[in-house]
Amino acid sequence: MAKKTTAARKQGATRNWIAYLCESLVTSGIMPTWEAATYLTENLFGEKPNPRLLSTTNAYEVTSQFLHRLYHPLVEAASRDITLPDGSMLHVFTDISLTGKSAVLVVYVSGNNHPHQLLMLDAAKAWELVFSDSEDMNRWAEERYRLVKSALTAAIGKPVRHTVLAEVS
Repeated sequence: MAKKTTAARKQGATRNWIAYLCESLVTSGIMPTWEAATYLTENLFGEKPNPRLLSTTNAYEVTSQFLHRLYHPLVEAASRDITLPDGSMLHVFTDISLTGKSAVLVVYVSGNNHPHQLLMLDAAKAWELVFSDSEDMNRWAEERYRLVKSALTAAIGKPVRHTVLAEVS
């Protein structure tokens, strides 16, 4: 296999998202470092479909946890790069489907009792979120991070009545 050129590598992810996700799981107190690394390795890499998410016991809860553990740190990273107005916040919601695509919604809630704004709607089959290598996973994460950051920048800069929506398919 031919090595990638420097230009091709620069177009990819700018952050090691796997390490970022691992650190998020550890600092939030969800799991210790060794468990977080194992969790991410087992759930993000390997064969499709991910058999851990298709088990008959607690499939809904396991899928919901997985999607939150994957998307929440990306949204948090986007919110750290932009100064949010006082009282405003971001929420990650999931609508889990065990037979089709689950919906992951990122919503901006301003602190001034304005209507909420949907920043991103990502439809994903959780059991198919398996990547061939870390570069592939980092590209996927970077794309979602940039979508949320861009939509958040637009939402804060525009009057609230203009809803910003970025859909990822």
